[in-house]
Amino acid sequence: MTATATAEVPKRIIRSAKRGAPAKVVSDADTPKIKTTNILLIEDSMAVANLIVTRLEEVCTAKVFHCQTLAEARKVFLTEHFAFAITGLDLPDAKGEEILGALDEAEIAAIVYTAKHDSHAQSRYAEMQLLDYCVKDESDSVGRLVQTAARVLGNADIKVLVVDDQRSARQSLVELLSRHNFDVMEARSGAEALTMLGVQKDVELLITDYNMPDMDGYELVQQIRHSAAYTQLRIIGVTSSTDRRVSSLFLKAGANDFIYRPLLPEEFQCRIDSNVDTIKQIKRLRYHAERDQLTNLPNRRYFFEVVARLMREDQAQGLQSAVALLDIDFFKKVNDTYGHEAGDDTLRCVAASLQKTVTRTPHMAARLGGEEFAVYLRGLHEQSAHDFCEQIRKAIEAVKIELRNGTVISVTTSIGLADIQANEPVDNQLHAADQLLYMAKAAGRNRTFSEMSLMA
Repeated sequence: MTATATAEVPKRIIRSAKRGAPAKVVSDADTPKIKTTNILLIEDSMAVANLIVTRLEEVCTAKVFHCQTLAEARKVFLTEHFAFAITGLDLPDAKGEEILGALDEAEIAAIVYTAKHDSHAQSRYAEMQLLDYCVKDESDSVGRLVQTAARVLGNADIKVLVVDDQRSARQSLVELLSRHNFDVMEARSGAEALTMLGVQKDVELLITDYNMPDMDGYELVQQIRHSAAYTQLRIIGVTSSTDRRVSSLFLKAGANDFIYRPLLPEEFQCRIDSNVDTIKQIKRLRYHAERDQLTNLPNRRYFFEVVARLMREDQAQGLQSAVALLDIDFFKKVNDTYGHEAGDDTLRCVAASLQKTVTRTPHMAARLGGEEFAVYLRGLHEQSAHDFCEQIRKAIEAVKIELRNGTVISVTTSIGLADIQANEPVDNQLHAADQLLYMAKAAGRNRTFSEMSLMA
């Protein structure tokens, strides 16, 4: 048995309930604290196993436990937790039925990877609740296998809300989704779902039944789509109705997909995977659209968008905040002396120091362009905001920037700090901070200049 490549779990993993028993949706309070994501690989060929492990290491940092026999795997069941297993159906000491039965008994979902098509095993897809079924002689079968494994691991970052008033129907979906490693929640009615969405802002996929007593699925989807807060939420409608017009109702209301009961697990999985792929693609596009490519800080457009919202929220709550503009002193001299690559390295180091200072705070830092950065100091004003800006300034001044030619330099920054004025747009707030930044530079640079400085 071998193991490789450990990793921190990005989010909690909900292990599925034993087949035939209801799945448990756990809260953060009772989530088991599993430190690593483990994959169990059961494969008697060392060459194939090494290839799979190598390809897995290219796409994830999971810890892979390799066993060549079922007997070895049974021993590992006793000491380790697994997100899922990758297994063949022909081992030296066991065949398909026994292997899948042992994994099912141990409550470990399985991706089957076998040298031949086993129609009996595939026909039991629903009963054994396999994650996927890959045949070795298929084109790029290892690639498909690894892609499936990476998808299942990534599912832990997707929060799903299942809405159905029928307990058995709801729990069958919860169990299936949990087995695929999703972070699953459940609601018993449309009204409860809306309440949960109001609290759980990070729900990304909603699966709702059509026939519910207080509010049917069609009405639920309509209400969700009328709110600008849920434009990114993917919705799948489900019903056991024989009326084929229900699907068009759902889709016209704003659902992204629809499926009729009884569910075919493979079809359901494909629809879920397709919607999750879309979620991930949108998140990836949004991330790059909102980030400065050089420093990885939020960019100017995103800063303006978020700060405008935060200002409204702060003013509604009576919270006093401030905004700061930060400029690297004599940055042109760095470029002229050491070259533009050194300038880029300097910007990255300053951004990293700035991000480190605001991490675990409610504040937001961004690169506005060139050598200019901005910080929204949420809940800070006057002396508290000034003190935090001094913390930023001193942290950057202490950074040693090692250039590619081996030279080590350091830089200083000037900061203009303005308290947020009610009912003024973001542009005006930044203009005030910019005037104070100009004063900081005129006063000798490497300092924080605020309205308090004018009174000193």
